[in-house]
Amino acid sequence: MSGLLSPKPVSYLQQPTPSYNPYVRGLGPYSETPPLSNAPLAHPVPHQPVGQQFMNNNIRADAVREDGKIYSLVIELLDPAMREGALLELSKKREQYDDLALVLWHSFGIMPALLQEIVSVYPLLSPPNLTAHVSNRVCNALALLQCVASHSETRQLFLNAHIPLFLYPFLNTTSKTRPFEYLRLTSLGVIGALVKQNDNNTVIHFLLSTEIIPLCLRIMETGSELSKTVAIFIVQKILLDETGLTYICHTYERFYAVGTVLSNMVNQLVETQAVRLLKHVVRCYLRLSDNLRYVRHPFLTLTFNVRHLVHEKLCVLAFPSLYVTRPSVSS
Repeated sequence: MSGLLSPKPVSYLQQPTPSYNPYVRGLGPYSETPPLSNAPLAHPVPHQPVGQQFMNNNIRADAVREDGKIYSLVIELLDPAMREGALLELSKKREQYDDLALVLWHSFGIMPALLQEIVSVYPLLSPPNLTAHVSNRVCNALALLQCVASHSETRQLFLNAHIPLFLYPFLNTTSKTRPFEYLRLTSLGVIGALVKQNDNNTVIHFLLSTEIIPLCLRIMETGSELSKTVAIFIVQKILLDETGLTYICHTYERFYAVGTVLSNMVNQLVETQAVRLLKHVVRCYLRLSDNLRYVRHPFLTLTFNVRHLVHEKLCVLAFPSLYVTRPSVSS
């Protein structure tokens, strides 16, 4: 009987059977519930209201749809048959979509397509055969170029490609018809967007290497009031830069050319009463007077004479802070 197992001790059989607890299920050595810590429980994060979450989802969906529309319009610029409509729609949305300049610049074939729109108008400049329809179309392309020129991440790339030079034939036109005036004004807007930025020293250096000053001086004499305002704004920005002031005052011929145009504008302001133009004219004169070489030149001394500076009423409108009305003393 040596092969048989010995019976278990009686003491084992006499142990009490443990009561069944359905909440405690032993899993043996495989798991053991860790003791709860005494640290206070964190407050649960309140759930976002269903309405607010639904609204946020709608905003995201609208943004995705708007991005999709922009991308579709940009792709349509590559198709000559669909380009005109895409130019019109994108020119309307350029101020609503902040990254449009980046999309235009970094998309394949878009910038050549915009330049093709500009170059295609050159044969209509001389003799002047530009129609209003063609002018509106090319101005929509120029509006997109202005968007690229004003963006901080694409402005330097815009200059490196010498794209402003493609606009100079438009600035060199002399026809006073509305299509040509609109074309010059929109082209000036692109240059104005370049110089409007605070860190424009690189832009000024680039413009001084071109013929922008003679082109702006011509428009300041013969253009419409709005074109004159943008043109003199560009000249004023160039003068405010130390390099620009030194360039204009480097030779008497350059100084004389700028001074003559400013003097003619002062004479015209007596009739036109254009306060906005007067502000820019006076600021240009003040900046020219910072150059000690010509500070006593007749252009600068005569301009601030009462006879030359338009009458006092116009000056009050332009610079109200310089004219303080004395209060009346009651008797």
